[in-house]
Amino acid sequence: MGSALDDLLDLLELEPLEVNLFRGVSPDEDRQRVFGGQVAAQALVAAGRTVESDRPVHSLHAYFLRPGDPNIPIVFEVDRIRDGHSFTTRRVMAIQHGKAIFNLQASFQIVEVGPDHSAEMPAVPGPDELPTFRERIESSLERFGPETTEWLVRERPIESRPVDDPHWIAPSPRPAAQDVWIRANGALPDDPLVHACVVAYASDLTLLDTATLPHAIGYSGNFMMASLDHAMWFHRPFRADEWLLYHQLSPSASGARGLALGHVFRRDGDIVVTVMQEGLIRPMQAPAPSN
Repeated sequence: MGSALDDLLDLLELEPLEVNLFRGVSPDEDRQRVFGGQVAAQALVAAGRTVESDRPVHSLHAYFLRPGDPNIPIVFEVDRIRDGHSFTTRRVMAIQHGKAIFNLQASFQIVEVGPDHSAEMPAVPGPDELPTFRERIESSLERFGPETTEWLVRERPIESRPVDDPHWIAPSPRPAAQDVWIRANGALPDDPLVHACVVAYASDLTLLDTATLPHAIGYSGNFMMASLDHAMWFHRPFRADEWLLYHQLSPSASGARGLALGHVFRRDGDIVVTVMQEGLIRPMQAPAPSN
């Protein structure tokens, strides 16, 4: 198992403080705010640790309320909304400096049988036919400074193989859609909650970027970008340490916000997760609202 994945799994090992109270930390990195996928995954861990293991998560809905401070722990408070015969509902509040920074509501369901159909997976090259992320960006590294280069080539907990060159290598208008193969960078334990949390973490890595593609927005610092809300539906079992195709598209961008939709497919063609996110895409020259 790679050390970067070890670090991610350590982040998901929340410390129990009291009944329904957990504490999580952020990686020791130079970040301005906590990565949204991290706090979403940790909140899902907190919710799942209060639910019987025979009830996998089937959906979550979350709002990012304030930027998280990466220099102090995050306290996760779980509200056990309902324990029904088939469904269990949990609400999780992530707190720092005495204020809520993130709110998640998740629902868990016993395994049941019913009608079954799946959207068709896009016809794209498989991961074995594509270059690694490092190979994809190797020829462009000389364009970036030492710090950016070090960040780009560092080991990551999620291995990704985009079907096309990342948009920030040479920003130009392109359709608001992208396909990326993803998997954990190493073997994971068998706990289905861990696999769901790893995909929740990975789902926030590239999704909002999809809304910037028609506008040729790179990482120039001319836009403030941040996740606003995030929803996921878990349709079928999967392993996050096996290749998954993350098919992403953006139906709309307006009002300094972008909307993006993602479908995650197993290699056998079945859709396993659906993701929707709206995020802030604010031009830096525009004055921020006073409130």
